[in-house]
Amino acid sequence: MAVRRADLHTHTTASDGTASPAENVRLAKQAGLAAVAITDHDTMAGVAEAVREGEKQGITVVPGVEISTSLNGCDIHILGYYPDMENERWLSRLHDLRRVRERRNEQMAGKLKALGIAVEAAEAERIAAEKRDAPLNGQASTGRPHFAELLVRKGVVRTVREAFDRYLGEGCPAYADLSRITPQEAVLWIREAGGTSVLAHPGLYRNDAVVEQIAACGIDGIEVFHSDHGPEDERKYKTLAQARGLIMTGGSDFHGSKGDSSYHGDLGSVWIEAGVVELLKGKGSNLFRQ
Repeated sequence: MAVRRADLHTHTTASDGTASPAENVRLAKQAGLAAVAITDHDTMAGVAEAVREGEKQGITVVPGVEISTSLNGCDIHILGYYPDMENERWLSRLHDLRRVRERRNEQMAGKLKALGIAVEAAEAERIAAEKRDAPLNGQASTGRPHFAELLVRKGVVRTVREAFDRYLGEGCPAYADLSRITPQEAVLWIREAGGTSVLAHPGLYRNDAVVEQIAACGIDGIEVFHSDHGPEDERKYKTLAQARGLIMTGGSDFHGSKGDSSYHGDLGSVWIEAGVVELLKGKGSNLFRQ
């Protein structure tokens, strides 16, 4: 019997992906997946569209989000699965996170201007909006990939990768990092909304002390399999998950095509057995768990 597969980490035009939520579901179908998660940055605006398409395609859509946090100067991402999308406090918290992103975008624009590059945050917002099939009523998020594309369009750099390497990446002159919530706060928020929390791509942080600290903070799972994890990363985090009794997940972190380059992996290129979806559901109860 064939293994039923799930990609539990994908992005859409609701944040910094290049494919619509419905397109992600269709790509999941083409890849032979049984389930796909929509995990946009600090927003769940793309989930409803994906769920509708999932019903057409016979694909289980896992509602999710990827929350940006910070610990000891390290940017940490926490995935949340199956939070109650009608929980007003949860929606208000996501709204506040997107306002932080807006302030960060203004700061990046200011730094680029100081470097003699004429850009406005509104221009990056327009690039993000033009990729979406429909307005998302202020619930979408705009970030560095949109600024990178703006720099390409203005002829400042040739590629999106060059934009990150020269200007937008961590430690580069236009990088901006405002105060964020901690991973522990994100875990609490997700739990209070009835969801399940998972540490995203721990191998990218290159700081196992921080990873160990988060693994012990009450988080529910860890993303063992990821496009940027090698075999040693997988062994290490599988061992950590087993030692802590954490759910093991996996996903491509699909963002689509960024002009001339692919970011992370193709949808379905990294997956986990679809039975994990039931474990993610099992941590609480809300309208998605009926």
